[in-house]
Amino acid sequence: MEAGEDFGPWLARQLKLADMTQTELALTVEVTRAAVSAWITGRATPRPETIERIARALNTDLATVHTRTTDTQAGLPVTWYHRPGHRDGGRELGNAAAFAFDADVSVLARETCQNSLDERLSDNGQPVRVRYTLHELTGETLARFREAIRWDDLYPHYEVVRTQEQKVGRVIDAGLRDMYAHDRLVLLRVDDYNAAGLTGDDYDDGRFAAVVRRQLDSHKSGHSAGGSYGLGKATLWATSRLGLVLINSTLSEPHEGRTERRVIGRLDLPWRRVGDEVCAGPAWLGRPDPDLPGGNVVRSWWADEDTVESLHLTRESGVPGTSFLIVGAHDVASLAEDEGEDDDSIQRMHHRLKRALGENFWAAMTGGGDRLPLLEASVRTLRNGGVVIAEERVDPTSTQPSRTRALKAFLEGTTVEQLTEAGQVAATTVPLNLPVKGGGRATLGEHRAVLLVTDAEDADGRSNRVVAMRGNRMTVRDTAVPGLPFAVNPFQAVLLTGEAAGPQASFAAEAEEFLRAAEPPEHNKWGQTEELTLTYSPSAYRRINALTWETNTAIKALVTRPKKGPKQGGGRLAQTLTVGAAKKRRRLPAATMPVLEELDARVLDGGAWQVIGEIRIPAGGADWRLVPVAKFDVRSGPRPAIAWAELAGMDNCQVVDGTLRFSDGATSATFRGVTDPTTHAVRTSLSGLVVELRTGEGE
Repeated sequence: MEAGEDFGPWLARQLKLADMTQTELALTVEVTRAAVSAWITGRATPRPETIERIARALNTDLATVHTRTTDTQAGLPVTWYHRPGHRDGGRELGNAAAFAFDADVSVLARETCQNSLDERLSDNGQPVRVRYTLHELTGETLARFREAIRWDDLYPHYEVVRTQEQKVGRVIDAGLRDMYAHDRLVLLRVDDYNAAGLTGDDYDDGRFAAVVRRQLDSHKSGHSAGGSYGLGKATLWATSRLGLVLINSTLSEPHEGRTERRVIGRLDLPWRRVGDEVCAGPAWLGRPDPDLPGGNVVRSWWADEDTVESLHLTRESGVPGTSFLIVGAHDVASLAEDEGEDDDSIQRMHHRLKRALGENFWAAMTGGGDRLPLLEASVRTLRNGGVVIAEERVDPTSTQPSRTRALKAFLEGTTVEQLTEAGQVAATTVPLNLPVKGGGRATLGEHRAVLLVTDAEDADGRSNRVVAMRGNRMTVRDTAVPGLPFAVNPFQAVLLTGEAAGPQASFAAEAEEFLRAAEPPEHNKWGQTEELTLTYSPSAYRRINALTWETNTAIKALVTRPKKGPKQGGGRLAQTLTVGAAKKRRRLPAATMPVLEELDARVLDGGAWQVIGEIRIPAGGADWRLVPVAKFDVRSGPRPAIAWAELAGMDNCQVVDGTLRFSDGATSATFRGVTDPTTHAVRTSLSGLVVELRTGEGE
């Protein structure tokens, strides 16, 4: 039989688990203490007849000693360990990280699939494969599962928690009532393959400790990683009505000489008193650690095949990755749709999972040219092991046909500069000026993001939108394009930033880092965040505003049809239209006037100044009509005025006839202007720039 772990490390661990010394083993198997030491250090191996005596000493079978693919069952058994209450009397009434997300399978799909993408093994060029399995247990199947997770040991803790008057207690109570009233329990398993797995020690820095032992530990590497807060894993426990998740990981690099069936369970409950025992909150299912005094803390263990099968954690192959089993899974949105009827909730959860994967990861599932997809995803639903809905692979060409066509054309190099025929994909680039770290307004460099535009199809859903993403190709932002003419044909646009823009994109890694800092924990937009402010500057978010403006402008240029000359009679019709003159504004004190607070400026190729200004607007400021005026800064005499080649509103304002008009209720607004180099009195590189705000009265 094929052997697994080396004999020496395996035997050393079995002695710790059995609380047996080398001397005691030597006496039992009738060898010297030096012989046992030689086995453990790898300087010698025991004879076949001695191996039989070792198996009897460890109370196991001969095959277990020969194969060494699992631990013996001698000594310390698998059990639940509940973290003791704090000595200072402190109490945590739930995992705060779990409250950052709703118990929604769409949110779960987004966060878990993002984590799998971040942990993809990229050296082989293959995609990470993620499968979601909904499994409803009833009757005898449910009874066997509860026995496998040692339900009788957990139930006293649940009974105490369900009576607590806070959110976790109400969720636990609902989960228990559903299980006992309907004799059913829903499991939701998330498996990934071709991923790193939970590598590293049980306690020290590594993937395992970051997921199982710690909160707010992202442990992500690489600029294109989607996660950065360490919150996403909390969605696993938030989706469980019982706060319980079981884990089976196949490692991409050995730990303790092993890679397969590393198992542990984690239970997230609030502070509680059960009899005379005071528990701080979390608990773990594992084997008591023989290296700790009294074995009072449990750690992961190398389970046998029968154990992982009883825990519904059997993986289909030895490909590295991790299986997370959410016990008592529920979906708030599905329950609301069911209006109290639970018969088809797992079917609704199935379809919501599939839809969420298609909406958020269609780009990661798309390949083209010599580039394979980054991700494959599927969903299946079972009941007591029988198929309810067969496994369905998410197809991006069905969920997002137009956007998939656009990305595929980019990957295959078949884009065009202008849209002239149906089905074409137009491509251009837009600038993202990256700031330096540590504050200030200096620019590190210009990243050219790739913008793709193509005709929309009915299956896309809402049209005339632009979705944006980074290197892992998860949809981060999905927004409508404002200010489109009525004559525009329906379209879809895709903005590829950072490493998603291709290997030739300049400053791609820096763009990934900048935009990642601009994402909130939900990773669903780019904007001002504390991380962005601390890493760069309080005004760094304006670079994103500028990227948005450049993107929308480029889209309009690609989709707007050229204006045709007026038809006969058009001139006479125009003469009949009049525009009412604005009433003269009475003078107001300076305290009630808008103020130009911030100004970012840089010199473009060709010598033009580009400025982005932020205006503070007082109450009632929507009535103001202001004109930005650019001038050269001179030491003496009047400042020469400069004409604008472009002037546009970016946020909470628009430009009408050269004046800024503000949105109702806005307290600030941002505009962008580009000067006309032909009106510059001196060379731009030798001059300074002043921008003034004037009213229509020339002030």
